[in-house]
Order: sequence, then C-alpha cells, then structure tokens
Amino acid sequence: MSVINWFEDKRKFGGLIGAFLEEATKGSISSERERDRRISINTNKGLWARCDNCGNMLHVKFLKQNKSVREECGYHLSMNSMERIELPIDRDTWIPMDEDTTAKDVLAFSDEDSYQNRITTSQEKTGLTDAVQTGIGYLNGKPIALGVMDFHFMGGSMGSVVGEKITRSIEYATHESLPLIIICASGGARMQEGTLSLMQMAKISSVLQIHQVQKRLLYISVLTYPTTGGVTASSGMSGDIIIAESKAYTAFAGKRVIEQTSRQKIPDGFQAAESLFDNGLLDLIVPRNLLKGVLSEISEPYYSAPYKKD
Repeated sequence: MSVINWFEDKRKFGGLIGAFLEEATKGSISSERERDRRISINTNKGLWARCDNCGNMLHVKFLKQNKSVREECGYHLSMNSMERIELPIDRDTWIPMDEDTTAKDVLAFSDEDSYQNRITTSQEKTGLTDAVQTGIGYLNGKPIALGVMDFHFMGGSMGSVVGEKITRSIEYATHESLPLIIICASGGARMQEGTLSLMQMAKISSVLQIHQVQKRLLYISVLTYPTTGGVTASSGMSGDIIIAESKAYTAFAGKRVIEQTSRQKIPDGFQAAESLFDNGLLDLIVPRNLLKGVLSEISEPYYSAPYKKD
C-alpha cells in the first residue's frame, strides 16, 4: 500500500491499532506529580522492573522481548539509546559517528555538584560520552541517518556536544542525500552550559532548513517520553512527519510554568501525545512494535522520487 493511500486511510489504520491505544490511554497520568516524575526504570540492571502506569512488577527478560512495552496496559517504559537504535535499524548495520566528542565545562558551573562531575557520573552510568548517539544504518536495506537521544544521560539535556553531533548528522545526511530520523528524549537545554546550550537550537534549525527546504530531503521526528524545552522547539517539532509514542509527554514549558504565567488552570493530559494529536500537532501515534514498518512505509516513496534520479 502506498504511503499516500495509507495517510488517506489513516482512520482505518487507527482502527487497526485503536484497541492498543485505547487500552494504553486508560491509565493515563492523572496528576501533575506523576506526570513530572522522572522515569527511573533501568532495564539493564536487576531482574524486575515496575510499570510506572499500573504499578505491576515486570520481568526484565520478557519486558525487553516486548520492546519495553507493558502488554496488559500498553504503557511504553523507558529505553536507552542503544535499545532505541535497534528498533528501526537492520541488524548489524549501525555505524556510529562522532563517538569521542565530549563536553567541556567552559563556565566552571557548579550547584550541588560540579558540571564536570555530573558529566563523568553520567558517562560511567550510561557508557556514553553525551546524551545522543548519531550514525548511519539501514532501514529494510535502505540507508538512513539516525540520531537517538538518551534520557538516562543528564535527562537527555541538549548541550554543545548534543547540538554539534546532531548538526553534523544532519549535514552528513544532506551531503549524502539520505533521509534523516531523530528520536527525541530530552528535558530540554542543558542549563550548565548557559547560552552555549541555547545556541544549539538555532544551529540545528538552520541545518534542518537546508536539508528540508533547500535540498528537499526527508526528515522524520519521533517524540518519546519526555520531549521538552529547546529540543521540542528545534528538532522535535521540525519534522516533515512528526511521530510520537503513546502518552509521550511533549512540551516547551511545563504545566506549572504555564499556569503561573497565564494564571489559568491547565487540564491534566493536555501535553500528552494523544492531546497533541487531537489538536493537529502530530501526524501519527505509533506503538513501538510498529515503528520500523511505519518508518519504512513513509520513507519508501522518498527513494523513488523523480528528483532523486537526476
């Protein structure tokens, strides 16, 4: 089925996964405290994990087999960046880029702990140099450029290294005429780097403009829980196609900030993926086990586009 027919028949497609989404949203987060709670599940350690939605204990072995999705309630638990890379990429085709790029504490920032210590602790915890992995892989035999953020590294915050790695990935995709996919998971700009962090928003947006508008190349954004702040305002909401996981919390400012600024009560769940989809801010909500097929279906016409053959 062509992607054009697929989009025209989106409601039918929604019916195919409607039962999944309906079940997944039954236990939607009902309080600000629960929604703002940081996901602390680490499925790489121990034998059991607890579902943040229904509270049941889950065996890690079976949870990983099901892509960290709780079957009974449909809740999507946290994943690290390597697990997310394996979702769309064909086995043994991942080629990482800029793995050795590390941040410098140019501001000598310190609060309860120094910025340098926070970086070192996160590196030891995750095995990553910073909060994003970028590289090239194959999606059903076709090359793509992929960037995947990791919330377990300082909340996926976007500092100068994250911005630079994403920028280089976009530039490489543009130069090689590759479709680009970025999977977002971030608390926003990294406050320990101040303005240097905020600059990454403009840098990423400028190279995306070249990739999408000037070169007419495809960019697909995938939003996961959470995607907030400067990441939402740059790479997150700039996709030609914007996909979200079920109940992915997506926002620029948090609920409390909006309420304090506007002096109005904000309804629960208004920044969840389902609410954003209802208001036209997302193109699709896709369960994890369908993501690779959906990405392949969307990108297939790109490879056969007439201008690609010039």
